[in-house]
Amino acid sequence: MKVTKAVIPAAGIGSRFLPWSKAIPKEMLPVADKPAIQYVVEECVQSGIKDIIIVTSWHKRAIEDYFDYLPELEWRLKKQGKKDKLKQIREVAEMANFIFVRQKGPYGNATPVLSSRRAVGDEPFAVLWGDQFFVAKPPRLLQCLKVFEKYQSSVVSGIKAQGEEFYKRGICDIEDFKPGIFKLKGIIEKPGPQKAPSDLAAYGTYVLTPAIFPILEKLKPGRDGEIWLVDAITKLCHKEQVLAVELKNAHLYDVGNKLNYHKTVIDFMLKDKEIGSKMRKYLKSKLCS
Repeated sequence: MKVTKAVIPAAGIGSRFLPWSKAIPKEMLPVADKPAIQYVVEECVQSGIKDIIIVTSWHKRAIEDYFDYLPELEWRLKKQGKKDKLKQIREVAEMANFIFVRQKGPYGNATPVLSSRRAVGDEPFAVLWGDQFFVAKPPRLLQCLKVFEKYQSSVVSGIKAQGEEFYKRGICDIEDFKPGIFKLKGIIEKPGPQKAPSDLAAYGTYVLTPAIFPILEKLKPGRDGEIWLVDAITKLCHKEQVLAVELKNAHLYDVGNKLNYHKTVIDFMLKDKEIGSKMRKYLKSKLCS
């Protein structure tokens, strides 16, 4: 069975970016000339998925508007002869089939996945967070999809943890399966290096069978009184085979907090063909002053 749908949770309040995030979704924070969530959508499309389910809430209307057609803007660009810009904004609306779902239920990152159940249907699906994306060859989602298609088992992506990541990430409890692929027994949230069952950290990409939905329905609040997707995945491991794949040639950009967001912006600005050299010169002048 092939995966044809991806769920992108994007309903959080973005408290780390207040007061900005009162009006602007954190997933819409600009990275170079695109919002962060567009990089996530593009990765899905590059991995062969065209049905994108974005789970939003009342203050995330800007995401829906961004991926829609804008007739007045298109008319003005056409009238002004700005063909490149016109092509660019049309491509945003046409890159995928977008389905928007409002989140309903208790607080926690498992809730948007459960809210997508009717749109997903009785088939496997991918989950990627709207404020994290990877630069990877091949795309990290495609790496996971290939494992799913071969073994028809749910898949969690992982990267070797280092230093403070043992205190910040869920660490996979695993046993060997195939080179670079492991059988997942569970995910231990932020255990620290001494109690970590392995050095493989779970990193925000999941390919899940529909068996996750009954588990999500019965899931009770865990850490901080929230319902967590990793808790549901750990329960899924007790019902059916779940695999963890170690991502290759992948660099994570997590724009969910201020420091990582600004690091990401600088990285992309330095790579920009139009302003990269000027930005490098500017940063050097600041460091030397």
